[in-house]
Formats: sequence, C-alpha cells, structure tokens
Amino acid sequence: MKHVHLTVRLRLTRNSIFWLCACMAMLIALLAFPYLSHATGNADRGKQLFEKRCTGCHSLDQDKEGPRLRGVYGRQAGKVPGFKYSAAVQSSVVTWDDVSLDKWLTNPDSLIADNYMAFRVVKPDERADIIRFLKTVSMK
Repeated sequence: MKHVHLTVRLRLTRNSIFWLCACMAMLIALLAFPYLSHATGNADRGKQLFEKRCTGCHSLDQDKEGPRLRGVYGRQAGKVPGFKYSAAVQSSVVTWDDVSLDKWLTNPDSLIADNYMAFRVVKPDERADIIRFLKTVSMK
C-alpha cells in the first residue's frame, strides 16, 4: 500500500492572527459568562413583562407586598427604607446588577435563601428584558 504524504502550508498574516484571536476570545467569554449573551434585553418589552408579571406584588414607586423597584438597579438588597424584608435579605450583601437580578429572577432562593419571594421568570430572554427595564427606570 502506498502512503501519501500531504503537506498543507497555511500562511497566517498578522491580520488573520488578530481576527482568529479575537474570535476565540469572544467564544471563550460567551462560554464562560453565558449571561453576557442575553444581558442587553429590550426595555420596552421588559416594561410590558413587568406590568404583566410583577405588578401584582411590586410597583415602581410604592411599596406593596414587595418593595418599590424604581432605583433597584445598583442598590443593595434589603435597603428600601420602611419596607419589611426577611432577615436573610436584610443581612445579605447582594447589590442588584445584571448578574444578581438574573439569578434572583431565575430562582430567588439560589441567591438569598429564606427570602419571601416565590415568583420566578423561567425564560432567559424575558429576564433580560425585565432587567433592562429596571435598569432603565433606575437610571432616570
């Protein structure tokens, strides 16, 4: 049997090496931090979802069964004056950002055990939209 030896020469330029490295870095980042791929969200859709799903317990400007949520993004958990939080939330060191809100809306107990919130948002795109809305209204 005859062996065939095949040599492939690949000519890599500085430009192609740069783009190859950039693509690899982005792929690694998306694999290592999957929340980055949906962290942007749609604030308009988030407002609709917030009004449909969250206003039974929350308002932007008034405490209800849950605390008011205007300004929640960037705020430390359990720090709305006058609202009665669980001891676990009051003593937590969580600051609300994309990552912590996503984890909270996925499963509140996975972030802060023994809290009073039982509601969950199952779909990642819906969580991202609600978070984007809360971030938008917190910056105003």
